[in-house]
Amino acid sequence: MLCLGIETSCDETGLALVEDGRLVHSVLASQADIHSLFGGVVPELASREHYRYIGPLFDELIKQSGMDCQKIDYVCAARGPGLLGSLLVGVAFAKALALGLNKPFLGINHLHAHILVTGLCDKLDWPFLALLASGGHTCLYRVEAPGKFVILGQCLDDAAGEALDKIGKFLGMPYPAGKLIDDFARAGDASSIEFPKPYLDNDNLDFSFSGLKTSAAQYVEKEHGEGAWFAKAQKDKAERKKLGNFCAAFNEAVAETLCIKTKRAIKRNRDVRALVVAGGVAANSMLRAKMGKLGEKYGLPLHCPRPALCTDNGIMIAQAGYLLAREGFSHGLEMETIPRGRKMPDDMKAPQNILV
Repeated sequence: MLCLGIETSCDETGLALVEDGRLVHSVLASQADIHSLFGGVVPELASREHYRYIGPLFDELIKQSGMDCQKIDYVCAARGPGLLGSLLVGVAFAKALALGLNKPFLGINHLHAHILVTGLCDKLDWPFLALLASGGHTCLYRVEAPGKFVILGQCLDDAAGEALDKIGKFLGMPYPAGKLIDDFARAGDASSIEFPKPYLDNDNLDFSFSGLKTSAAQYVEKEHGEGAWFAKAQKDKAERKKLGNFCAAFNEAVAETLCIKTKRAIKRNRDVRALVVAGGVAANSMLRAKMGKLGEKYGLPLHCPRPALCTDNGIMIAQAGYLLAREGFSHGLEMETIPRGRKMPDDMKAPQNILV
């Protein structure tokens, strides 16, 4: 079964072909350089860039893969959550393509796709526990099947990746700042500054990073002023060392908070067979190391997508589409696009003739 995946939920235009759980080819256009000028994603610009990129990228994908587009069995697109204008570009293109090729169409939950793409790297045993940590979302799931995700906890305000990016902006780092913070943290001493581990004085599995973000921002402003520290560190070795310590301490607070909540979830779901960490923050080296130790402690293998698959891409949409299409799921062309903030409906349907 050959599945086309289209990702346009935020600022990456990604298309990929996955055949029977194997990546055939993928293409990606990033808008990071454009949005870095504004310190974050500008929704109107993002949707316009998707519109500009998506047609040529599809042509490039077909040409470079050597595939005939008539051989595509399923057309899949991220339907949400995400930026509404951006999502509409990808979904509209996918629906038109499915109609023109007379192929089934499937709208993909962007968050679930981040987790399911792990199956391209490792064999997944169901059920498993999954932590999704990205710029827009931080969630814990019990995953029992490709189409059965049980949410255990979610973020109540700033997501983990959002907190990292906002502090990076406060430091004067270019967008997105998560990788830079991780790079500086590798040479830093996390014990040199003590930041609060947020929203742990409870027994639930939800997250809140706004307090940690505020605490770190106040520290930066008091010591160096907003937007100045990163520039100072580029010129002064002593300041670079201090910045490394700050990044290590902040990174430690984020990673440890995620681990503590994940540990709670493991204790309440002792029948799970693996631990999956996915999303943009899953590329963070400190988080990976801590989650690896947590998995070892409870006898759970840790599965993470390779770093290139942690950020938004078409591969994850194609892989999720393949897993769902294999079970016979699809959507009609009347399917709604779901922006961030709205609940994703469970409205997939199984056709009479299942492709195999």
